[in-house]
Amino acid sequence: MSDSASEETPESMADEFDTVAWWTASAVAELGEDHALPAACRGSGSPAGLDWLARSMGLTSGTRLLDSGAGVGGPAEYAARSYGVRPTLAEPMEGACQAARRLFDHPVVVSDGLALPFADETFDAAWSLGVLCTIEDKRGYLAQLRRAVVPGGPVGLLVFTRAVDELPDQPDGNAFPSREELLAELSATGLEVLDETPLPDLPGSPDDWDAAADRVEEVVARRHGDDERWQRAQAQQETIGGLIGDGLVVGVLISARRTKN
Repeated sequence: MSDSASEETPESMADEFDTVAWWTASAVAELGEDHALPAACRGSGSPAGLDWLARSMGLTSGTRLLDSGAGVGGPAEYAARSYGVRPTLAEPMEGACQAARRLFDHPVVVSDGLALPFADETFDAAWSLGVLCTIEDKRGYLAQLRRAVVPGGPVGLLVFTRAVDELPDQPDGNAFPSREELLAELSATGLEVLDETPLPDLPGSPDDWDAAADRVEEVVARRHGDDERWQRAQAQQETIGGLIGDGLVVGVLISARRTKN
């Protein structure tokens, strides 16, 4: 997700995380509620990845979880259903927030991840999935996550990292860190890494999960395929997908905790 819905946000990102997000919620309304969770998690976590992160973070019933850059709220809903957490969603794109409210019943605030509107130590845990690569000020973003959780509280991340010195294609609005750069930013922010795993080492989504998400995407394409906003969002996804498929960008899940000092 983008850290801001301002005019600096590239069109392709605004299309994907604002306009297409709302279209996705409308497609789910046509197909049925059983399509909501798979569609809302696409791009931000498979069940296996979300389970790995939730267990590594020690999420349990009643955990107050902040999801920063929550998109349309799929991962937060998964954590609520599977682990009993009490999620709060923060997302800068208004269309995504509206979609999350339509799909799931959790508190949602329109909020820049670099200036979260919460008091210090409001949450027991926080996560941010697929967001950090869209942020230039990574240290500032991580500092907001750290500030929002209690001392010693877990912070989970899905980060797409650069596996080469220079990428042949640079998707709009993305700045992929290397693994070394990512670890340095975490350390400088006061977040201690407890565990990590590359996404390719985890099972993919179940076939029925992918099929449901595909059906939602087909409805959106049927309704809006001629719209340049859909076409720009698709081109962005294809560029990133190509980098991942070629092994130039690798998703990694990280379980960290806020140091107490």
